[in-house]
Amino acid sequence: MTDLWQHAPERTSQPTDTVSVPATVLVGNPRKGSRTLTVARHLTGALRTGLAGLGVHLGDPHLVDLAELGPDLPARLIAGTAAHAPLERVLGRVRGPGLLVVVSPTFKGSYTGLLKLFLDMLPREGLCPGTVAVPVMTAGWAQHRFVSDARLRPLLVELGAVVPVRGLAVLEEEFGDLDTAVAGWTTAAVPVLAAVLRSCQTPSVGPPQPTEPVPVHQTAQLR
Repeated sequence: MTDLWQHAPERTSQPTDTVSVPATVLVGNPRKGSRTLTVARHLTGALRTGLAGLGVHLGDPHLVDLAELGPDLPARLIAGTAAHAPLERVLGRVRGPGLLVVVSPTFKGSYTGLLKLFLDMLPREGLCPGTVAVPVMTAGWAQHRFVSDARLRPLLVELGAVVPVRGLAVLEEEFGDLDTAVAGWTTAAVPVLAAVLRSCQTPSVGPPQPTEPVPVHQTAQLR
């Protein structure tokens, strides 16, 4: 598993009715070590800290970085599932219940083709019941501030996810101070996410069965 955050100081008190929720982070930038990956790491850490304060513990998140998997995607479409067992395990992980954070840069007013290619491999409503998704996009211009809600949110809903909060857009001019860029969004979103994640936890919805993840070792760098 890839550690997605800087470990935050422990809070002095925790709710007694803590629930544990599996987490997956899907990054759709075709470039390795991208700024999109940096945003994904930072936001996941902020979500972990905020949700922990409300009694929702995110398990160590599984990172699916499509920059590492990109060359395998067209081959899988041509050869079918049998020839790409590792990729099938990654798809299975993304489909699992829990929190799914999907992060993409904005390309021509929408998410990347690489992300679409990957998600097209899922069946319709291919995300498991109990999947709570958060759409996140990075963008270069202020007019793309709402692209995560206009483009990425409908795709996640089509796949069967619950998307209870508005999407987050982080502009390039905000990359230098990500704490400020995500603070207002997390303040509003975390209580809603905590309530919905709690409601999705039933005896039949737990962490996905162990899988053999595709290793992702690329270190994120701001560029």
